[in-house]
Amino acid sequence: MDAGEAAGALLFLLAVAFSAAAALATGAVDFTYLVTVVGDGPSPSSTGSGGRWWREAWMWVRSRAVAPALQVAVWACMVMSVMLVVEATYNSFVSIGVKLVCWRPERRFKWEPLGGGDEEKGEDADAYPMVMVQIPMYNELEVYKLSIAAACELKWPKERLIIQVLDDSTDATIKNLVELECENWASKGVNIKYATRSGHKGFKAGALKKGMEWDYAKQCEYVAIFDADFQPEFDFLLRTVPFLMHNQNVALVQARWVFAYFRNNFIPKID
Repeated sequence: MDAGEAAGALLFLLAVAFSAAAALATGAVDFTYLVTVVGDGPSPSSTGSGGRWWREAWMWVRSRAVAPALQVAVWACMVMSVMLVVEATYNSFVSIGVKLVCWRPERRFKWEPLGGGDEEKGEDADAYPMVMVQIPMYNELEVYKLSIAAACELKWPKERLIIQVLDDSTDATIKNLVELECENWASKGVNIKYATRSGHKGFKAGALKKGMEWDYAKQCEYVAIFDADFQPEFDFLLRTVPFLMHNQNVALVQARWVFAYFRNNFIPKID
């Protein structure tokens, strides 16, 4: 656990302690009065007075079971609300601090640009490792063209890049459309592979695992994984693969992602 994670955990603990203290101080969590709301329960004399016994019994159950449960729920909501506020505040301060000190991954890890020629023309292609891009799909009618196009347009020597579309679609029409899209890009010179399997064991994770069993996959040094609705920037590989190549202790690079409609939709901004 690094310093940032430790600070975040400490803030969460302080938030829980503060919210618990506030709940006790304001009386939001106080079970002492519940015993005296209707006494110790329905009295024997009241059970025989017509139909009033069920009302007394309900009052007793409400005070002993329903009210405490609701209080616990309210207290839990208060704690989680305070934690969410603390988390948002902490993340805001961290983001502002990162911007102010201009901290970038390149300063913490070794990063050097690959090659020196034109990636599209294949100049100095030997300087680029073999990379396979995996795209698992399952009835992705609305986004399959966008994700395949974004992967095929990644800036990287064509002979050093394989695009693998793993289609688990159950809709035959969508399956045909995805295959046709792959054939379309293949006709443009893109090394794209369309792969299917029998069954859906493991869902998309299972499809990714199955995709690594192909012979051409074993020739690749690195693998990039994008979900079916992801649209990576054209320089994604150029910015991420060097971290893996120049840092022996780095096995995974996870990039930040944002919503494509972030600027035009108010909901993601709230999130």
